[in-house]
Amino acid sequence: MTTPQRSKREQAIQLASDELSNGNFYKTLAKRIAMRTVSQDPACADTLNAYLEQEIGPLLSRLGFTCQIIENPKPGFPPLLIGERIEDPAYSTLLFYGHGDVTDGQEEQWANGIDPWALTFKEGRVYGRGTADNKGQHSVNLTALEAVINARKGRLGYNVKMLFEMSEEIGSTGLEATCAAYQKALKSDLFLASDGPRIRHDMPTLFLGSRGVVQLKLSLNTGNGGRHSGNWGGVITNPAVVLCNALATLLSPSGKILADFLKAPSMTEDVSRLVRDLPVGGGASDPTINPAWGEEALADGERLYGANTFEILGLSAGRTDKPVGAIPEHAEAVLQLRFVKGTDWQAVESNLRQHLDAHGFNDIQMTFLGGYAATRLDPNHPWVNFVAQSAENSLNEAPHILPNLGGTIPNHCFSDVLNLPTVWLPHSYPSCNQHAPDEHLLETIVEQGLKLAAGIFWDLGEPQAQALTTHDAAKAY
Repeated sequence: MTTPQRSKREQAIQLASDELSNGNFYKTLAKRIAMRTVSQDPACADTLNAYLEQEIGPLLSRLGFTCQIIENPKPGFPPLLIGERIEDPAYSTLLFYGHGDVTDGQEEQWANGIDPWALTFKEGRVYGRGTADNKGQHSVNLTALEAVINARKGRLGYNVKMLFEMSEEIGSTGLEATCAAYQKALKSDLFLASDGPRIRHDMPTLFLGSRGVVQLKLSLNTGNGGRHSGNWGGVITNPAVVLCNALATLLSPSGKILADFLKAPSMTEDVSRLVRDLPVGGGASDPTINPAWGEEALADGERLYGANTFEILGLSAGRTDKPVGAIPEHAEAVLQLRFVKGTDWQAVESNLRQHLDAHGFNDIQMTFLGGYAATRLDPNHPWVNFVAQSAENSLNEAPHILPNLGGTIPNHCFSDVLNLPTVWLPHSYPSCNQHAPDEHLLETIVEQGLKLAAGIFWDLGEPQAQALTTHDAAKAY
């Protein structure tokens, strides 16, 4: 870039950063956090609608977007918002995504009486439900976009489309169907959004997709009811014993997957190179890493980002809080497979049924609870290189690139349904307590996030970006 262009870029980044020093960013975020957009709670339906109608929609309209709020294709679920800001149909188009719903507030469990529906600042942390997931993250990007629009005197030099949903915390119900039904309205060249965590609080990160997920429930009910263990023990089936033995055919005592159909495909050298040396954990509030857990032959980064994991999320039979001397009538377990791209996830249900039957567990009932596909953009894609270079220019350090997030987000809606190259720019970190009491942002990450997002939004308007991101150039790779 020439010196004048660099100067203007720095001015745009400074405009975004100024929203912190003048207090506007956190004032706006506080208003959004105060809206109890709990998608699991039917009583919050009006607030979920209001977040789009009264908060996101008016902001986008002020920034030159035309917006429409559309009904969720799945009846009874919250609406979505599609916005577009078209400067010239010949320009490339960026699709941006965010979700405004949050999980339950768990008000009684926050430390020191912190109110989850208000911002609380303490020792560099900004507490509140939705600060990390996802109101704080999309607020960073919207603030940066507005700064760049102002810095460029109202002309970005490219088009932007927005897709906001209010159902992400209940499985993004209706998002995939919306993308399919509104493909023309959402047609774009590139995708950028923010959700999930960085690798570590001090490591700016890009990730290119996410692991997929399959969730199932196994259950066994003998029909005997609860029976006295002294009168009937040894002669009737204990469903807890049967279920535990079934689970032991799937997982070793150290968490290693035993069934081949649940295992990950071989890791490519490109993926291994990106993840094997990444630090995992080590922070003051991070859990203890077990080097012998799961696929112990892999490095920690490979286990977390490049392999499949099979977890028992819940296991129940009888009562442990008030045990009685009775054989339980029922036992169940909720199981979750997190998997990388290349896993035959759609066959997991039928393969698990065959596996259980082959091991003599024909009486165990199985219920499929849902799943998402795994996604991963090629790390060598030009869009990855573009965002990475922009980030390095903004921070004077190269970002770390993850082939995929360890968790699961609905990236398949954008990469598979809309056929877009996807890059995610997370503005949170693994110990942010999302979905739990004491959810928070780090002020340092917000500061960096505004610089990163403003830099990317500025660079997309440069002539070399147009050459890179036309339909033919972006999708020919």
